[in-house]
Amino acid sequence: MQLEEEATATAIRRLRRAEGQVAGVIRMLESGRECQDIVTQLAAASRALDKAGFQIIASGLRQCLADPEHMSTQEDLERLFMSLA
Repeated sequence: MQLEEEATATAIRRLRRAEGQVAGVIRMLESGRECQDIVTQLAAASRALDKAGFQIIASGLRQCLADPEHMSTQEDLERLFMSLA
C-alpha cells in the first residue's frame, strides 16, 4: 500500500529531525557532555521516531477504511500499531 503524499512528507520531516537529534547525541557523547543533556536529546529523538511511526500507521489506517480491498486483517493492523508501544 502506498502512503498518502502528505503523510509521507510529514513522516520524512520527523525522521530527518530524529536523524539530526541522533547525530547530536553522538556529538555530545564524543565531546563528553553531561549525562542529563544527552538523555534529554535522546528522549527527543525517540519521540520524533515514535511520532513518525504513528503518522505512518494512521495514514495506513485511513487508507484501509477508505478502500477496504487493501485492508489487512485487524490482527495485522493491531500488530503494527502495538509494535510502536
